[in-house]
Amino acid sequence: MRADRLISLVLLLRRHGRLTAAALARELEVSTRTVLRDIEALSAAGVPVYAERGRHGGFALLPDFRTDLTGMNHDEALALLVAGSGRAEQVFGLGSALASAMRKVADALPEGHRAAASDAARRLLVDPETDLLSRRPATEELPGTTMIEVRRAVLAGHRLRIHYAATGQAPQWRTVDPIGLVTVRERGYLLATRSGADRTYRLSRVLAAEELPEPAQRPERVDLDRIWRERCAQFLSGDHVTVLVRVDPARREELVSTALAVRAEEPDGDGRLRLEVTYQDARHAEWALWQLTTDAEALAPQWLRTLLHDRAAALVSCYGVPS
Repeated sequence: MRADRLISLVLLLRRHGRLTAAALARELEVSTRTVLRDIEALSAAGVPVYAERGRHGGFALLPDFRTDLTGMNHDEALALLVAGSGRAEQVFGLGSALASAMRKVADALPEGHRAAASDAARRLLVDPETDLLSRRPATEELPGTTMIEVRRAVLAGHRLRIHYAATGQAPQWRTVDPIGLVTVRERGYLLATRSGADRTYRLSRVLAAEELPEPAQRPERVDLDRIWRERCAQFLSGDHVTVLVRVDPARREELVSTALAVRAEEPDGDGRLRLEVTYQDARHAEWALWQLTTDAEALAPQWLRTLLHDRAAALVSCYGVPS
């Protein structure tokens, strides 16, 4: 851990030229005292870092100092810089590691290409935090310590104990054999088996986790994309309710956020969208469509239209006709 931090410190100084101890501490997510100790360690190891006093002072490297990192060409570095601008690292708890990796990528570029690649990366944006309607995605976050335990177990091939809060149930401890991690539309999932049966766990519902020493019962090689497709197909074929809906585009995200899955989507003739969505059961479907009032219309099945009609009629009956 400290070796990685020392490398990151050197790369930060190379990139910015001069930084205060406080600025370095913020970047490295450590205390100012830790930064000062790291500076002393670098000096003792022969790295030419020095302090500049005064109002605009800070720490800097001698101008010609160069770290020994493997180089790469402009397009390779640009691809990594742009890929690193996504937010999957938030789901898997890899934000700090990604920041460190991006500093190394930038520093590995030849001198003449470094500024050009950094400028090019700023002109390419992947998955911004809001869309054109200023709607923010519902990003799920998991405590860092919990995510570290989950990730370690997945990568080390160890069994995992999780304190999991399934929908409508009290949280319970479960021991699982982890297979892999998947992120889809800002939501993270743990693919695993439990007593030999396939299980998919929503990471945001994992309240605590503990990596166990015994090896997980799983195949040595895995095709995560194939497993995810199979589990999606199995999920959609379950005893759920499929609804055909016409919805105002401005309320689409609200509709989708309440559904288990979206099976199909296409524009409708009057500017609305036509979606085929899946809900847990009839009660779930009725509740979700009722929240959208007249901005969404259930086209099928007929029993759902009848439920919504009767609910609206009961409300009118309760309040009566205005005098």
